[in-house]
Amino acid sequence: MMKSLKNKNPKEIKVYLIGSGIASLASAVYLIKDAGVPGDNIHILEKDGIPGGALDGGGDADKGFVVRGGRMHEMHYTCYWDLLSYIPSYEDPKVSVRDESFDFNNRFVSNAQARLLKEGKKLDVSSYGLNLHQQTELLKLTFASEKSLGNKRIEDWFDQDFFTTNFWYIWTSMFAFQKWSSLAEMRRYMKRFIHLVEGLNRLGGVMRTKYNQYHSVVLPMKNFLFEKGVHFDLGIEVADIDFNLSADKKTATVIHLKDKNEIVLGENDYVFITNGSLTESTDNGAWDRPAILKGIAEAGSWQLWKKLAAKDPAFGNPGPFCDNIDLQKWYSFTATIKDNTFHDYMENFSGNVDGTGGLVTMTDSNWLMSFVIARQPHFPNQAKDVKIFWGYGLYPDRKGNFVNKTMAECTGKEMLEELWYHLKISDLMKPVINAGKVNCIPVAMPYVDSLFMPREIGDRPEVLPKGATNFAFLGQFAEAPKDCVFTVEYSVRTAQMAVYGLFETGKEVMPVYDSIHRPDVLIKAAQAISR
Repeated sequence: MMKSLKNKNPKEIKVYLIGSGIASLASAVYLIKDAGVPGDNIHILEKDGIPGGALDGGGDADKGFVVRGGRMHEMHYTCYWDLLSYIPSYEDPKVSVRDESFDFNNRFVSNAQARLLKEGKKLDVSSYGLNLHQQTELLKLTFASEKSLGNKRIEDWFDQDFFTTNFWYIWTSMFAFQKWSSLAEMRRYMKRFIHLVEGLNRLGGVMRTKYNQYHSVVLPMKNFLFEKGVHFDLGIEVADIDFNLSADKKTATVIHLKDKNEIVLGENDYVFITNGSLTESTDNGAWDRPAILKGIAEAGSWQLWKKLAAKDPAFGNPGPFCDNIDLQKWYSFTATIKDNTFHDYMENFSGNVDGTGGLVTMTDSNWLMSFVIARQPHFPNQAKDVKIFWGYGLYPDRKGNFVNKTMAECTGKEMLEELWYHLKISDLMKPVINAGKVNCIPVAMPYVDSLFMPREIGDRPEVLPKGATNFAFLGQFAEAPKDCVFTVEYSVRTAQMAVYGLFETGKEVMPVYDSIHRPDVLIKAAQAISR
């Protein structure tokens, strides 16, 4: 039986949140707002010196800005936008983050006019280029049962020609799926986002935050929670957790910290565990230095989950998600330019002002390189004469078309040389580089694609494993049925599931937006796929 808190005073409850990603931050908000737990009774334990997990961004014009990655949004992220409707924005406490974001997206509407390029020229993406067989397979996948797919890969379902279609280039670059990614996850994406299929070729329906997600989402949430008395215990790494496990009950008893201290959990104490991490063990390179790929030895969150999984099968199986770094790794880069030349060129070339274009993917790039120019400024401390953009490659072990090195071996300077080559603007950018006005910081991330790895049902633990009395799993590697990993919505949904499942709040977890059962959406998607 789940422990009911109907007759308990939430003011006596203490909650420890392991990790400070958006799942933990959201849990803290719901604990205060809906469960009545005092902020002073909530501790967020974070091994890094800054909260936010994968939603980060920082730097300055002189050292260079860095965004490891960005999350795209859409209007039907019901849990996420509900959460942010309670959080005052970074710049105006009278406006919520939700309202600020909706207003921003009303002004800067995604309509990418240079989505795919080849030989430096725009490709016509009005058709997804799928033949009748491929269209049928795509629709068949959407209506297959998840159980029937097991741990199949995408390449087990589609023919090889599928991977040279406009549809695949748009899909793989937008969501970071690989041929070897989980077929079950692709099916979830098709069902969950089928209402976006009609406009995927121009990024229609994709929303963004006003600034990078650290300043637009994380800092406002941190400020909100800090004012409520929540403790941000930074530089604290959790090494292990003890459990009392019996036939019908599972209870967390002791949190062991890496510094040999421990937190003994009393009968009114809870622990919420973010198991696994996308951005664990990342490394920043520099203009003249490649980023270094790290591994499991530096990966505290994965080591913790491995220890927990060994205690009980209900705690999931991290192996499929973290044991194949060569299939999961990603390299991204952030360029900072004290000059308008590149941004002016791209505006004229694409027909998109910054913030309306989104991803531009070079289909003939050996690295399958993509980049995006966000609305400027992307950072509140970014001067008018400073421009930034972000990019990444999906095949970092291949040698470049211009630079005779793998992407993984490249410095920031070499990554940009490869990009200029593909855009046919090497000569245009040479004076800007020679004047020392460009910086570029590459980032190696071993685990970004880990959440798309082929997996079995049960490899992700339930948010509330059967019999759990005082703990929950949170984030991208806990199981939220029907929803899609690699989205902020997924993390916030697990927070709702944890808080509403363990505490008497009188609230239900918000349903996943169910566009797959709307005939008008299905008709439009089928028409788009057959264009």
